[in-house]
Amino acid sequence: MSEAGPRRSTMVETVQTTDGFLRHAGRDFLIVLYTAFRSLKLYPIENAQVQKALDELLATTKHLLDVEREIELRMQGEFIFVNSTRLRLDLDNYASFSHILGVFRQCGIGGIRFDEGVDRRQLQIFVSLLLSYAAKEVAADKLPEIARHMSDGGVTFISVEAPIESDEDVQDAERQKEAAKRTYAQSVAVTKEVINSIRMGRTANVKKVKRAVQAIVDQVLNNEASLVGLTTLRDYDEYTFTHSVNVCIFSVALGRKLGLGKLQLYDLGLAALFHDVGKSRVPLDVLNKKGGLSDEEWRIMTAHPWLGVLTLFGIRGYGEIPYRGMIVAYEHHMKTDLTGYPKSIRSRELSIFSKIVAVADGFDAATSRRAYQTVPIQPDQVLKEMWENPRRGYDGVVVKAFINLIGIYPVGTCVILDTYEVAIVHAANADVSQVHRPVVRIVATPEGALQHPGILADLAERDAEGKYPRTIVKVTDPQKYGINVSDYFV
Repeated sequence: MSEAGPRRSTMVETVQTTDGFLRHAGRDFLIVLYTAFRSLKLYPIENAQVQKALDELLATTKHLLDVEREIELRMQGEFIFVNSTRLRLDLDNYASFSHILGVFRQCGIGGIRFDEGVDRRQLQIFVSLLLSYAAKEVAADKLPEIARHMSDGGVTFISVEAPIESDEDVQDAERQKEAAKRTYAQSVAVTKEVINSIRMGRTANVKKVKRAVQAIVDQVLNNEASLVGLTTLRDYDEYTFTHSVNVCIFSVALGRKLGLGKLQLYDLGLAALFHDVGKSRVPLDVLNKKGGLSDEEWRIMTAHPWLGVLTLFGIRGYGEIPYRGMIVAYEHHMKTDLTGYPKSIRSRELSIFSKIVAVADGFDAATSRRAYQTVPIQPDQVLKEMWENPRRGYDGVVVKAFINLIGIYPVGTCVILDTYEVAIVHAANADVSQVHRPVVRIVATPEGALQHPGILADLAERDAEGKYPRTIVKVTDPQKYGINVSDYFV
């Protein structure tokens, strides 16, 4: 016992000394790195200020390497670690730390390693590359490009890595997914309750609807991908209700893309959720009829826009339905050239809310299985038709924004890759120039074995040779492979 005490004490002192050294030397390293970034951004490489900054960066790097043999910078949330020691953030170094974190994030870097042998030329190339890529628009494939350029430039003693997903990140993603599922389920339940109340001639609880719409808006603003993914559910038996919720989600996400504020998104969401409320007055045998409608049945069906206005007027006094919601209920089938229904006697310009809801409504309806459409159209074909066929009557700007939002291969699209793997589109690529290369979840191996939950792959990422490891060959029907798309989003 007498010997264990001093030995443990010596080990603790060594750790404390190492931590103390790393905190000071690590902070100095980040400050000179920040100075090098700032100098290179402001002046050409030959400038004396830049040369001095690079000299100081080399000296500080060498000092750390002489003691530690290697330097690993790691970013985790708002913190920076040097060789697993967290650096303290205070007012003196706040600007430099924030700037460096910003550069790393813009480049898609989670970690950087410096090894013995690094020289001034390599540091110069590294700093220049990071500055150059940080200034570019956000793209999914920055990190592989940076690594390739470093390799081409002979930078062998510096390496960059993607961010590591911690257990906390995974738990947070799961929490967000669960929150999205709760929001979706509650919204469908509320919509069902309201539509059935109206159908039965009872008073609708508009406050419940408003709370549901607010939850959808908040969820879209916080984690759009989780909620948009749930639109793949498209329940055949509950189509009337899931369709209204899906149109609400798509409309809110599209409104956000078009720059609408939070209060406007609340109004838009409410209008979208109620866009088909007039169908609650259409007889169920007409609404759910399989096959074509007779002339009389079609006349009844096309009356649902103005029946919707009457219905909303009837419940306006109970919960202040905005007039914009009534306009959307009336206009969402009119088409931009006014060749739709109801027929307009005078020339009119459709409201932006109506144009947004028309696109969301058209997309969800065409990609869903219904009583008279047992085989849904593949999402990419629906978008192609919406964009290319003017007779569909959608606003071109809104359709383009929608394609930028969900990609030319929308979430839930089943695709075959050139590796013979089958995948489901998980999310559109954040970089609009890579709209044809979404993030996918690989759900079947080349041999045909199904995988759950499958692995995520960003099709915009390149390998070390600058090539794309996977590319979409064609869209396919998931039922051919026994795949239920919604299983991968719930």
